[in-house]
Amino acid sequence: MTLFDDGRTLSEPAPVAPLAARMRPRSLDEVVGHQGLIGPGGALRRLAEGGSATSLILVGPPGSGKTTIAHLLAADRRYRELSAVNATVKDVRAVIEDARSALANGGARTLLFLDEVHRFSKAQQDVLLPAVENGWLALVAATTENPFFSVISPLLSRSLLLRLDALSADDLREVIHRALADPRGFGGRLALSPQAEDHLITMAAGDARRALTALEAAGVDEGTLDLATLEKAVDRAAVRYDRDGDQHYDVASAFIKSMRGGDVDAALHYLARMVEAGEDPRFIARRIVILASEDIGMADPTALQVAIAASRALEFVGLPEARLALAQSVIHCSLAPKSNAVIVAYEKAATDVRAGLTGPVPPHLRDAHYPGAAKLGSGKGYRYPHDFPGGVVAQQYAPDAIADRTYYEPTEREPRAGARAAEMRRVLRGDEQPEDEPAG
Repeated sequence: MTLFDDGRTLSEPAPVAPLAARMRPRSLDEVVGHQGLIGPGGALRRLAEGGSATSLILVGPPGSGKTTIAHLLAADRRYRELSAVNATVKDVRAVIEDARSALANGGARTLLFLDEVHRFSKAQQDVLLPAVENGWLALVAATTENPFFSVISPLLSRSLLLRLDALSADDLREVIHRALADPRGFGGRLALSPQAEDHLITMAAGDARRALTALEAAGVDEGTLDLATLEKAVDRAAVRYDRDGDQHYDVASAFIKSMRGGDVDAALHYLARMVEAGEDPRFIARRIVILASEDIGMADPTALQVAIAASRALEFVGLPEARLALAQSVIHCSLAPKSNAVIVAYEKAATDVRAGLTGPVPPHLRDAHYPGAAKLGSGKGYRYPHDFPGGVVAQQYAPDAIADRTYYEPTEREPRAGARAAEMRRVLRGDEQPEDEPAG
């Protein structure tokens, strides 16, 4: 089923159609978000106004507007729609032959919207190549996956790749307000309480279709829709969490202290509480990275690696999938042995620097690569560690002012790093030679 009666013109959705279908934008000017693409001079604006035969691959999360944009690009073209979930090669070939026939008889060009193109095998995608190559039709393929992994290279090279981001909270708010006011929606009969509106936006998670479906599912056609009614309709309680108020700081504080204290279950609770409430996941990832050094450090050096990997996974795949990477890092950090020796060591060193205990760099450590360095004595007497057993040799590295200072004092929970640090200090003082073993 499509929104087009005869493949040429867009028909108005029936009054009984779902709210999301009734509120589908009728022009690019009604599209919310993606202003870089649909604003003046944007790629989609140029394609729509120019009637180009350029094929597109639209990449974006559900509810970001891929289907809507395909409908709007059709304009005065014949429109055909297939989903790679259930379409066959025979279906694709039939659309291509129909498009060629229409062109040969002086008809309008066909626009084929192929949803979830990543579900087509490489052989199935190959069938599209001649039509795209020869301009028999304009292809608009949509995917939620990384197209460089799921779409064949020849099809990528023949198409314009455009990325649609999830809608922001402000974008969703505009979509909701429009549905409440527009005659196609509630025509001003319905209002939302502020709490219900915030919950609807959080629950939608950037998906306009989800927001409108949940709004319609509440079953209230007039008056004011409150939070309790919305919660019952969508079977999901609102998380009491103010991202700009005390809840933000209180929950974040409890999250860190639970990991620091080793309560993995409480830490996961607070993680879920923040994620489900729509907290910025980058904020969560940063807090885990900080904890990995501040509260674990050399007691388990891999904690920082896991935390950084979770942060990178968040950038790479985004939510909701990245919540698992965040949870994995929370579990690792919660169960890891704890030590605050790293932050204590740094603060000791910083305190001395702030107090003016710096002093000149010892002459044998100074840069000796520039002309005239030798005349100044720079680098003279430096002992190259690799020339000595164990890769360590007795010599002074610290300025005289802090030569006797000890900053890093490992706890009993980081025995290997502690033993290595003690051994190295003895060697640097000239007391013994080290074993050839790395620290950590």
